[in-house]
Amino acid sequence: MTNFTLQQDEKEKLFQLALIARETSYSPYSKFRVGAALLSEDGTFFKGCNVENASFGAAICAERTAYVKAVSEGHQKFKALAVSTDQVEFVSPCGICRQFIAEFSSPNMPVFFLNNKGEHKEYTFGQLLPFAFTSDDM
Repeated sequence: MTNFTLQQDEKEKLFQLALIARETSYSPYSKFRVGAALLSEDGTFFKGCNVENASFGAAICAERTAYVKAVSEGHQKFKALAVSTDQVEFVSPCGICRQFIAEFSSPNMPVFFLNNKGEHKEYTFGQLLPFAFTSDDM
């Protein structure tokens, strides 16, 4: 069972890595930079940024990048996710990312949104996708 209690230092590192990941965004078309940081159950952190493509359907969001990196390294259980943008308003993961996150995360996992002022909001993943389609539905 995943423990969703985050230590202050874990939260600070998660936020810092999400901001760093945003800086590596490849977004020449939209200019909409997004960074994500993911904390695995064993304490390993993974960063992801959005990577656009001239063929827009080939682009990948920051959240999915972080999850793909983690899963490719053998991690499938997670404690927290942070998402950062350059926007004043808080921006949540898109619908495709929410469904992707549902594959690997509990409804109780905290998800943090970071804005360009250094402020954050916290939600649970279940608040973002209350009726997620999961393997239990198959």
